[in-house]
Amino acid sequence: MTDAEGTELFHRTMPFTKALGVEALEHSAEVVRSRVAWSDSLCTLGGVLHGGVLMSLADANGAVCAFLNLPEGARGTTTIESKTNFLRAIRDGYAVATSRPLHPGRRVIVVETEIHDDAGKLVAKVTQSQAVL
Repeated sequence: MTDAEGTELFHRTMPFTKALGVEALEHSAEVVRSRVAWSDSLCTLGGVLHGGVLMSLADANGAVCAFLNLPEGARGTTTIESKTNFLRAIRDGYAVATSRPLHPGRRVIVVETEIHDDAGKLVAKVTQSQAVL
């Protein structure tokens, strides 16, 4: 089941996520989950969901997680570092991203994101740092 309020937050703050078809599943300061559907238009020649799509999903998901963990008085965040490990391909279904704050600091928020396929297998692991604005 999708989270309409969360999806609107993604699309309003990052219009690119609407173009990718990102749907929020859950959003809170503790965990943010979203997904993007496999589509031939988002793939490499071999029918594999492009790594850039997975990185975009993870970056957006992590950004919402960081935003929901902003210290009082902060205006937003911006990604200053991101590390991705790809572990397997997605050839159908959905890529589902789950982000959790590792360090919700006053100047930098560090978020860890895992992307799984429909079978629950780990596809990618991403750690990113978001500067607090």
